[in-house]
Amino acid sequence: MLKIRKHTVFPEEFPEAWASDWGEDEFGLWMAFTYKGVRQAFRWCEPGTFLMGSPEDEPERYGDELQHEVTLTRGFWIADTPVTQALWQVVMGDNPSNFKGDERPVETISWDDAHAFIDKMNGLKAELKLCLPTEAQWEYACRAGTTTPFSWGDQIDSTLVNFDGDNPYNNGRKSEYRGQTVDVKALPCNDWGLYQMHGNVWEWCQDRYGDYPSGSGTDPRGSGTAGRRVLRGGSWVSLGGFCRSADRVHDDPSDRNNSTGFRLARGH
Repeated sequence: MLKIRKHTVFPEEFPEAWASDWGEDEFGLWMAFTYKGVRQAFRWCEPGTFLMGSPEDEPERYGDELQHEVTLTRGFWIADTPVTQALWQVVMGDNPSNFKGDERPVETISWDDAHAFIDKMNGLKAELKLCLPTEAQWEYACRAGTTTPFSWGDQIDSTLVNFDGDNPYNNGRKSEYRGQTVDVKALPCNDWGLYQMHGNVWEWCQDRYGDYPSGSGTDPRGSGTAGRRVLRGGSWVSLGGFCRSADRVHDDPSDRNNSTGFRLARGH
């Protein structure tokens, strides 16, 4: 049964002037823009407090996942899917992806590439105020109110997540290893209506990579000083443990490969 999400804090303006369509469903509020016939929907995430990172007894965790309380004081809009090849193509005029398909996520994308796309879109439609999600926003949206390793619970398989099913999480059963990306809506969404926060492609976040603070935080934007940027979610080639909600990796902003893409958010 689908969970009905109750809204207590609405965005300041709904719908906004840029929206081509909008509404509310069992997952919450949504708005979409359409550019040259290609549509991208966004989901509203209310302000809230959650536990970011993983508990010390979570299997296959890493030392940079210190669990700490985070409060997001403002709600935000986040895309319901990673950016598709169709959207990238109409905006940028090319398609760098290795695994071709209009509804597959664009991949072989660096952090710098993602920002080039965002800058171009904002130049075309400034009112969109597009950006990459912060790491805290990304994990908050991925968890969708859960505290388990995955938004699905304690385990995943390939009916839920596109990953290396030959290498499951925490001694789970093996499942299909597709060896490539799939369409962004080919697998079920989480309880907030967001697709493929686990697996398919790693997603760039805005933050520089660094250690979490030892205490609670409010609207964090990363504490790192190095140039490397955070990626979240795992990918089609990832072992199960790398697809956990708390898992975090990092890379140089100029690096790209066929397992990295991105998801849009909206700034204020």
